[in-house]
Amino acid sequence: MVIVVGGIKGGSGKTTLSTNLCVLKALSGQKILLVDTDQQRSSSEWTEHRESLNIETPWTTIQLEGEAVRTQIPKLKKDYDEVIVDVGAGNTNSQRAALMVATILIAPFQPRCLDVWTVDKLSNLIQEARMFNPELKVFAVINKAEARGKDNRRAIEVIKKMSGVECLENMVCQRKAFSNAIAAGLGVIELTPKDLKAVSEIQNLNDTITKLKLC
Repeated sequence: MVIVVGGIKGGSGKTTLSTNLCVLKALSGQKILLVDTDQQRSSSEWTEHRESLNIETPWTTIQLEGEAVRTQIPKLKKDYDEVIVDVGAGNTNSQRAALMVATILIAPFQPRCLDVWTVDKLSNLIQEARMFNPELKVFAVINKAEARGKDNRRAIEVIKKMSGVECLENMVCQRKAFSNAIAAGLGVIELTPKDLKAVSEIQNLNDTITKLKLC
């Protein structure tokens, strides 16, 4: 399965979700390929930081751009249980190429107007991708969610109006544990002391993605 974590708006937490899903899956024994297509190279730098700290890193991280994303991932995926693709924001060549070979797109949205206003642009990108990849499944997730308040639910209501996109009920909240883990070259499941709520949220997201794979 090729899981693309993408979207139009920067700062939505794509790299945070990509790296934490990578850690969770790899430490469960799966053979994972993490593909960094973002020009900022955040996933790659996080992996390099982790390795510089001599932390076990049981997955492979590579960098691909543009058309190479579309041509190389199908060749590589047969050697891995799952491929996770971290793409940069915007309607980029790399994101369009990734969606052409994706099984699932996970699109994180912050519950903010500037994020939710990108819904139409993402919808257009998905329609374009499905011309070449009609089996593409698309799921939105509220990331950096508010611990309380109505903003999360309002964002879900807007996203649910998108054609061909399902908004997942399980959300990932804005928690210091995620940024602390990234800084330490870790996933939140490895961080000590554990933030049990952060761990539960990323595990629930992973479990949901696994179920989507089986559907």
